[in-house]
Amino acid sequence: MNIYEFAMQMEKDGENYYRKLAEQSKDSGLGKIFTMLADDEVYHFKLADKLNRRQKEKPVSSKILEDVKNIFVSMKEINEELHIDTTKAANEYRKACTIEERSRDFYQEKAEQTEDKEEKAIFLQLAKWEGNHLRIMENIIEFVSRPEPGNWLENAEWHHLDEY
Repeated sequence: MNIYEFAMQMEKDGENYYRKLAEQSKDSGLGKIFTMLADDEVYHFKLADKLNRRQKEKPVSSKILEDVKNIFVSMKEINEELHIDTTKAANEYRKACTIEERSRDFYQEKAEQTEDKEEKAIFLQLAKWEGNHLRIMENIIEFVSRPEPGNWLENAEWHHLDEY
C-alpha cells in the first residue's frame, strides 16, 4: 500500500467513525457536526485519491469552523438539555481525537518528506484541516463534560480555531 492509499484508507475510516457518531447522537446539533466532519473526510479522501493518480488540485477552503460555532450558538439559544452519557461519549470522542492526531501527524510527516512543492502544500493543508478537526473534537469533549453548556459557549476559546 502506498502513502496515498494509506491516506485514503485513513480518511475513509475517519468518515465511517464520524457517520457512526452522527447516527448514535441523540442531539441534533452534535449529529450535524459529526456529519460535517464526515463530509470533510470525504473531501480529504478525494484529494488523496487525486494525489495517488498524480492529479494535483489546489484544495478549496472550508467553512466548517464557522458552521460548528453557529451550531453551538443555536444549541445555546434553544437551551435544550443534552441527553448524553458523558463518560461513554467522552471516550468515543477521545478516540476521534486520536484519529485526528494521527492523521495530522501523518500529513505533516509526508509534507516534510516530499520535495514536490504542490504535493507539500496539499499535505500541509490536510495536516492543518486535521488539526482543526482535532480542536473541534476537543471542544465537543469540553462541551459535553461541562454541567452548564451555556457558560461553556460564552467562555469558549473559538478564536484559536483558524479559518481554513
